[in-house]
Amino acid sequence: MNWREYDASLRQRGSLTVWFTDEAIEAWRAEPRATPGGQPWYSPLAILTALTFRAVFRLALRQTEGLIGSVVGLLGLDLAVPDHTTLMWTAPGRQGFFVCQAARFDLI
Repeated sequence: MNWREYDASLRQRGSLTVWFTDEAIEAWRAEPRATPGGQPWYSPLAILTALTFRAVFRLALRQTEGLIGSVVGLLGLDLAVPDHTTLMWTAPGRQGFFVCQAARFDLI
């Protein structure tokens, strides 16, 4: 057995590669609301991405906000990061939210 290759393969298991497509970057920004009321700060895709990271990595809301902020920063993107309060308000009943938003973005 080649221990050098085995050791390298074990380190590779911990590697994480993340990228955002141009379409995802465009969809990340919230569209202006045409109805009365405040304007949305985050798009459904931004919230869905944050909640997906939260579920995958089993993070608390503030940790999720920090992780998304780190990923966006490492990618050198100028995107608004959903805050933990927004994630809290969208997380209840998230099963329906996930299905609805996943269908909207052709993820299912």
